[in-house]
Amino acid sequence: MADGKRFIEKNCLHTLPDVKRYAQICMENTKFDPALYTKYNVKRGLRDLDGKGVLTGLTEISEIRQNKLVDGKVVPCDGKLFYRGYNVEDIIAGFPDNSNFGFEEVTYLLLFGNLPTKEQLNDFVGLLSSYRALPDTFFRDVIMKAPNSDMMNALAKSVLTLHSYDKKANDISIENVLRQSLQLIAEFPTISVYAYHAYNHINKHSLFIHNPDPEKSTAENILMMLRPDKKYTELEAKVLDIALVLHAEHGGGNNSTFTTHVVTSSGTDTYSAIAAALCSLKGPKHGGANVKVCGMFDEMKTAIKDWKDEDEVSAYLQKILHKEAFDKSGLIYGMGHAVYSISDPRARVFSGFVEKLAEEKGMMEEYALYENVKKLAPIVIGRERNIYKGVSANVDFYSGFVYSMLGLPLELYTPLFAIARISGWSAHRIEELINAGKIIRPAYMSISKERDYIPMDKRIEE
Repeated sequence: MADGKRFIEKNCLHTLPDVKRYAQICMENTKFDPALYTKYNVKRGLRDLDGKGVLTGLTEISEIRQNKLVDGKVVPCDGKLFYRGYNVEDIIAGFPDNSNFGFEEVTYLLLFGNLPTKEQLNDFVGLLSSYRALPDTFFRDVIMKAPNSDMMNALAKSVLTLHSYDKKANDISIENVLRQSLQLIAEFPTISVYAYHAYNHINKHSLFIHNPDPEKSTAENILMMLRPDKKYTELEAKVLDIALVLHAEHGGGNNSTFTTHVVTSSGTDTYSAIAAALCSLKGPKHGGANVKVCGMFDEMKTAIKDWKDEDEVSAYLQKILHKEAFDKSGLIYGMGHAVYSISDPRARVFSGFVEKLAEEKGMMEEYALYENVKKLAPIVIGRERNIYKGVSANVDFYSGFVYSMLGLPLELYTPLFAIARISGWSAHRIEELINAGKIIRPAYMSISKERDYIPMDKRIEE
């Protein structure tokens, strides 16, 4: 036993110096010249040199439009987002003022291809409501066991575990996949909120669990289940509902949706495909951006004495770009998008709702700072950086601010994105199963040189 212990201590990479040393070796033998991407015309990140995504598939679910044809030339325009051919701005403008079921209406549209009638929407809402409750003992046996500080990991774990509760888990017929998708769409808010309460409880806070209300919308249930007193205002529910609508879908090319297509194409089950999408969305380059925006503004509100002073705000933004402020990344979070240049339609339509909520919450000074940064950041970025396209505020610029005004915990910001986007993921999964038929397998070029094998006794340390 003692000999075994000495062997482990001698040979296993369990100490920090060992890990650092081997990591350095790994980096030295893995990194190659980035110029090779250009040499071999590799579309790095599946993008052209101008940042445009490489065409890898077809979809009817949504469209992102950022250019228009003028006198035979393609020129940038205000961004537009379409769900099944309908402009999202028109969809939101058509919602009744007293309704908070916009997300359910959009989910129906994404899944079934048409806007629902009033009767169809009522039936659909009832169907989702019947699926909101989790399986018996799931909260006790899954969520309360080993609560995670990262709600996205907790959500992914729960999704994979739901596979064990489904007697037809591996059936990928469209009928069964649709049933699974509807259940996950309905269960995501419950799982996310319960996972947060479980984690909060182990940190010495009181535990309260409210059952979802079948009469309430997704947005209303989130607020009701999250708050001890279950109370919320009509405007709070309305703004959260709009946030869910705007995050529900964004074309097939975003990382998590493309992940859904890739994993679905292998023929795997719904739970595995959605868990993979969740793991993609968790990344700070994708779904975690609004958390970064909030952190940036928190520091900004302390560092800038006069939030209305454009020179002072611009100077701070310049410090961010020079890696002298916030997280030293050189990024002004919430500004810019891989596709949109002149404007992100989601940020454009969201802005008015954000202002109304800020007025209700008495946070108009903070809203004014956001608007000031939105105006000045493109100017500062344009002056400091050589960019190939315009820069504007994206939806993450506002979403974190909205969630903070709603009193939502930071841990739930990215799960809220997932609660919305699973509608789009589900629609794309079904579309992939119906239309594609081939496993997605892009090509990678090997740039390693062929070498002769060296026997062990003749190897020397390099």
